[in-house]
Amino acid sequence: MKIKYLDLKMINHASKHELMEAFESVLDSGWYILGNKLEHFENQYAAYSQTNYCIGVANGLDALILSLKALDIKTGDEVIVPSNTYIASWLAVSYVGARPIPVEPNWATCNIDPLLIESKITGRTKAIMPVNLYGQAAQLNLITEIAKKHDLFVVEDNAQAQGAVCKGKITGSWGHVNASSFYPGKNLGALGDAGAITTNDENLNNKVRIIRNYGSQRKYFNEIKGVNSRLDELQAALLSVKLNVLDTQNSQRIALAEIYNQHLQNVGDLTLPTLADSCTSVYHIYQVRTSRRDKLQNFLTDHGIGTIIHYPVPPHLQEAYTELAYKSGDFPIAEKIAEQTLSLPLYPGMLAEDVYTVIETIKKFFNG
Repeated sequence: MKIKYLDLKMINHASKHELMEAFESVLDSGWYILGNKLEHFENQYAAYSQTNYCIGVANGLDALILSLKALDIKTGDEVIVPSNTYIASWLAVSYVGARPIPVEPNWATCNIDPLLIESKITGRTKAIMPVNLYGQAAQLNLITEIAKKHDLFVVEDNAQAQGAVCKGKITGSWGHVNASSFYPGKNLGALGDAGAITTNDENLNNKVRIIRNYGSQRKYFNEIKGVNSRLDELQAALLSVKLNVLDTQNSQRIALAEIYNQHLQNVGDLTLPTLADSCTSVYHIYQVRTSRRDKLQNFLTDHGIGTIIHYPVPPHLQEAYTELAYKSGDFPIAEKIAEQTLSLPLYPGMLAEDVYTVIETIKKFFNG
């Protein structure tokens, strides 16, 4: 590709010297699990997220699962989830034995529609899991009000939006527990799998720490049946380096997105990203929608421009969830988004001239 969809090598090489220093410090320490580097990153990320506590775990899916476990959500319970999201949000609910209850998104923002949530609440509902999709904060103020009204937990899925805000409050701080993914392609990306949970609740903090470490606070003494899901010292050290430049890189993403926003207005039948009131985006993904999605993607590919579809099949139509017996048409907004969505190239370090090339190529497609 002449213009890559994402260039992780470029992103990480910008901090190569600091990353290599971090690697050597871990190597030379001789301590690789549950050490000072993890403690430092946990304190650093808690401060960034404006929460009291952060617990590093192995990956983003584990962050969601352990969050639900800490809330004692289990078989027979229901958790409200978006109908359009990456399947990890649903999988976490399934892994603790609960049932995901899908709610359609707002067509403009693609985030879960708060106006539709209350109609899905039953006596079995225990939590709402809003997802800050594509890097945009969901309407977390409205969602937390609904949860408080119905005495429900909020588990915020903040895998894609580190640094976004709703009503001036940063994502990853709204829920009783908040899950983050540091998969390499995320805005705050590790050099491998990694994740974290943030919370203001001391009891939940302690529970997650026990669960992630075999159910143990003291070596060889196990209080509960836990798991092995610990953010290792190396990834923690590397993430500390990358957290230092996250706001700068988010600003670069926003600046590039503004070029797209300005020059793709009224081009063909494109629908551009739309933000909810008092919500911001850090543009983990720059997503457009068009009824000619497949043809546009092929055209861009032919012109050396990389794109990705986030996500081609909504969770309710995945083979993994056939037991829920959903069918095509059950969640039409999620299905239409899946049919029309296309993610354009956008990443820190991408040249503005490359963004303009993408724009001109898109205009050429529609004008042709």
